[in-house]
Amino acid sequence: MLKLSRQVDYGQPPRPFALTDTHGQVRRLDEFTQGKGLLLAFICNHCPFVQHILPGLVDFARDYMPQGLQVVAISSNDPADFPDDAPEEMARLAQAMDFPFPYLFDATQDVALAYGAICTPDFFLYDGQMKLAYCGQFDPSRPGLGHPPMEGTETWRTSVPVTGEDMRRAADAVLAGQPAPQPQVPSAGCNIKWKAGKDPSWG
Repeated sequence: MLKLSRQVDYGQPPRPFALTDTHGQVRRLDEFTQGKGLLLAFICNHCPFVQHILPGLVDFARDYMPQGLQVVAISSNDPADFPDDAPEEMARLAQAMDFPFPYLFDATQDVALAYGAICTPDFFLYDGQMKLAYCGQFDPSRPGLGHPPMEGTETWRTSVPVTGEDMRRAADAVLAGQPAPQPQVPSAGCNIKWKAGKDPSWG
């Protein structure tokens, strides 16, 4: 099901987490809060919206992590129904694409709930004070899936390359100590695949 990001809680700090990465190590939020900013990206393996932007996200991380921006990816999908999103498949993808950032598995889905994540990809960019500054799209490029238009998708483009232009502008502002550009266009993608009885009212 197609969803738009909720864009909630601007100015709020990131929620704590302790999640296992693709090497079996537990990674905690505190490891990533000492830089000039932090990007949390809720992604997964199988979503075509994620697959469409993923090479661009990897390029973005390689450009901005050396500048002091921490980047962390989280998958909260239930692999019981979507085995492509299982931890072993996450590890395979991270190795194949040489992720420069950790890829964490939210097995209980509590982290996605705490952040109010709703779709893949869903982005939460925090400034150097660890306040949420940007919660919008990576850029206007979308895969051509034949979805009918829906409210908030007027700026989608399926015929342009992935550049990360919106996220790069926001990251440049955060690294310069400036507010993120406005307006922020919602991200869009597949809904997070919730466990039975876990899905929130807004999911």
